[in-house]
Amino acid sequence: MTEQARSAAAAPDGRVAVPPAKAAAQALLPAAADGVELVAKFFRALGDPARLRLLEFLLPAEHTVSECVQHIGLSQGRVSAHLACLADCGYVQLRRAGRFAWYKVADPRVADLVLLARSLAADNAAALAECVRIAPDPAAEPAARPGLLPVATARRPGVLGPLGEGS
Repeated sequence: MTEQARSAAAAPDGRVAVPPAKAAAQALLPAAADGVELVAKFFRALGDPARLRLLEFLLPAEHTVSECVQHIGLSQGRVSAHLACLADCGYVQLRRAGRFAWYKVADPRVADLVLLARSLAADNAAALAECVRIAPDPAAEPAARPGLLPVATARRPGVLGPLGEGS
């Protein structure tokens, strides 16, 4: 039996917990290319700020779609699409009660993941702010993205503008 196997403790639910010092020594990603793609897809589901805000909102308690809409301030359709993405990826579970849809976090480890991500982001805030290799959030304010105009004002000559005037 390896040292790692001896030091791993089985959790009550049958999962094996590897101590943090040992976890760093083992391969973190699956060896197969499709396994790495799966992990990348897992993280892409968290790549949208609205989905992260929804996850954080759902961590302490179950909420309806309407409560989620009020909390993050997006349209009901956008919130429903984000919740569907989170449900499809296994982050949240849906429960229907009459005409209401209730969502809750599907796995308590999601809370650990979100808290760890916040901590790592805080520790690396300066580097993340300077990172030019990752595109800015498409939902970010145009003023926060130099050189870009808001969609309503970005128009081609001869195309009607927001008030019907041509340029």
